[in-house]
This record gives sequence, structure tokens and C-alpha cells, in this order.
Amino acid sequence: MFDNDRWGEIWNTLSRNKLRSFLTMFGVGWGIFMLVVMLGMGNGLKNAVLGGFEGFATNSAFLWTMPTTKPYAGFQKGRSFTFDNEDISIIRNNVPGIAVCSPQLQLGGWRSGNNVSYGGKVGAFSVYGSEPEVILVEAIRLPQGRFLNQADLGEERKVAVIGQDVVDQLFKPEDPIGKHIKINGVYFQVVGVSKKKSSAEMGDNPDAKIYVPFTTFQKAFNALNQVHWFTLVAEPGVDVGDVEKQVRQLMARKHRVDPTDESAFGSWNMQEFYGKMNGLFIGIGGLSWFVGICTLLAGAIGIGNIMLVSIQERTKEIGIRRSLGATPRNITGQIVQEALTLTFIAGYFGLLAGVGVLEAVRSVAGEADFFKNPGVDLFVALVAFAVLIASGLLAGLLPARRALAIKAVDALRAE
Repeated sequence: MFDNDRWGEIWNTLSRNKLRSFLTMFGVGWGIFMLVVMLGMGNGLKNAVLGGFEGFATNSAFLWTMPTTKPYAGFQKGRSFTFDNEDISIIRNNVPGIAVCSPQLQLGGWRSGNNVSYGGKVGAFSVYGSEPEVILVEAIRLPQGRFLNQADLGEERKVAVIGQDVVDQLFKPEDPIGKHIKINGVYFQVVGVSKKKSSAEMGDNPDAKIYVPFTTFQKAFNALNQVHWFTLVAEPGVDVGDVEKQVRQLMARKHRVDPTDESAFGSWNMQEFYGKMNGLFIGIGGLSWFVGICTLLAGAIGIGNIMLVSIQERTKEIGIRRSLGATPRNITGQIVQEALTLTFIAGYFGLLAGVGVLEAVRSVAGEADFFKNPGVDLFVALVAFAVLIASGLLAGLLPARRALAIKAVDALRAE
């Protein structure tokens, strides 16, 4: 490895065939370049998509009622029904594995806007009746003030936590904390400001939401004994799909719905959706490794072929060295070292180019929601380089065996 004469021979061999050496190294460098770029791009997409779940309880599900599609217990199909206050305690007391069971109300229904005013300014926002536990589910943070608490719920206080968009439209440049907003003629005191943690919007825009206590909402907006939907969070290690199934069965019995009527309840399982997204990116990563390694192996085969050509050109030289006492180890070391040199140089510049492209893409993409922080970590880069070196080693060993098979006498007679 540290023999200066050997390094001199390697340099002379490579420099005699500059174009051939360059094209061979380009094939190997292109392989690791493609591997690094594909893995980095996949990570950028993964960071953007899965990063959108930041702050959300990914082991959660949402359940609401829909018109029945089957007759049952004397009721005709098409019957509408709603959850009620009694359902809250029934679910909490009878379904194991639930960490959070949060009843929810929304003024005007799904994706509705409600006129909210302060002073002479008016805006349309989503108004929710919620319990304090909802902050454990939704991806929001509180840059100002506080969130709803149990005292707000028990005393039916007319308080509200408003999103950042509400602040921007109604209060700029005033501080909203302590001020009163009017929602459908009812005044609420602002006690906190919420802001979304992630780029994803699981439903309405979090920054355009207004949260008021669940009990206050029921009385202020004529929704007594109503629950529009339930937010369910499973305990660690519990599949929220199983929890959702138990709640469906329990509510079907309570509201006299055919237990086989799957359409009587609407639901959305975040855990299932998150698992599908995660599985998709695992597949993308696996495909990137497969394509990249195949490209690397193609480059290694190219090096092996070039080494075979080089051995054929140097048959007489090898014969002379064998006749002068060169051992098989010397011959093998020379050829393998030459192959590894080609591989290492090509791999280094290919890796450098790949990282450079990812950094350029990162600077161009900036803080785009659809693509975030493309790149590969050090471990992945080291693994890719190890695969590359292993390929180079194989590319040198096979031609070395061919060289050792040449008899010294035959090699000396070679033209």
C-alpha cells in the first residue's frame, strides 16, 4: 500500500490511457452520484410530507355520524342521528386503550366560515367548541396567552383562543389578549393565540380557527346535548383502528343502528394514513438503493473489464515480474490497488458532486412546503462509499485471478 514504486506504476498506467481511465471513472462516479441524489431527493420529499404531521397525534382517528343505509329496530334507512353528551362518558368508561376522547363542535358545520368581528373589522373564520385535550391532538402552539382549561369548561366561560390569521385580520397592530371578539352576536374574551406547527392542514387552516369551551359553545350557539364528532387518541402500543371499531360498535348499540351498517359512521384514521405515507417513502428509499447499487455495479463491471484489457496489454510485463520472483500476492496487490484507486477517486468526486447538487437544490427550494431539506446523513454516505469500495475490490480481484493464471514462460513469449 505504501510502496512508492507501485504507486508510480499505477500512475503511469492511468496516465498512458487518459480517456479510457476518465470514462471508466465517470461510470463509477455517476453511479454514486445517482445514488446520493436519489436518496437525497427522496429524503427531501419525505421530510416535507411526513414533516406535515409534526405536532399531530398520529395514533388518532376522527368519528362522526352519517345517515343510515340500512333499516334497523323499526327505523327506516336514511335516518339521521347525532352523538350526544351521554356518549362522551359511555365511550370513556367502556372502551379500553383510549388516551384521549375529545368531543368536538363546529359552528355552521364542516369547512364553514362564520362572521367574527372586532371593532370595525370583520372576518370569516371556523369556530370550534372544544375541550382542553384537543391541544394534544392538533398541531398548534401558543405564542401568546394560554389554551382552554378545565375551569373554562366547568364555569362555561366566554373565552376564546384565536388563530394567527384572526389576529392578522382583526387586531393588527393591537395585542389581542384580553380583547373581546363578537361571534354571531356573542362576545368572547381572547385568552390565547394559536399558531400551526406544521405545513399540513388536516381539515381547516389551523391559523384561521377559533376555539371556545365545549360547554360554552353548546349554550351560546344552541347546540345543547350535541356532539358533532369525536377525536380519539389511542394509548401507546394500541392500534387506534381497534379503538375506532369498538367505539363504532358501542355507538351503534346506543343509537340503535344496524351494526353492519358501515356507512352510518364516517371516520378518518390518521394512523393508517401516516403508515401508508411512511411505507411509500420506505419503498422510494429501497428503490433508490436498488437503482443506485445496480448503477454502481455497472461501473464496477466497467472497471473489471478495463483491468482485464490492461492485463492483456501488460502480459509480457507480468511474465517478466513473475520470472524475477514476484509473488502472486505482489501481482494481486498491484491489480487490486489499481482498481481501488480508480474506484476511490471516481467515488469521491461522484459523492462530492451529489452533495453539491443537493445543496444547490436546498438553496433553490428554500422553505417550500412540498420539498424540505434534501440530503443524506453521514451514515448513509459511508454505507454508499463502503458498497463502492467493495465493488472496486471485486473489480480488481477477478482480473487478478486472470493475471495469476498466466504462466511466466507463456507471458514472456507474448507479443
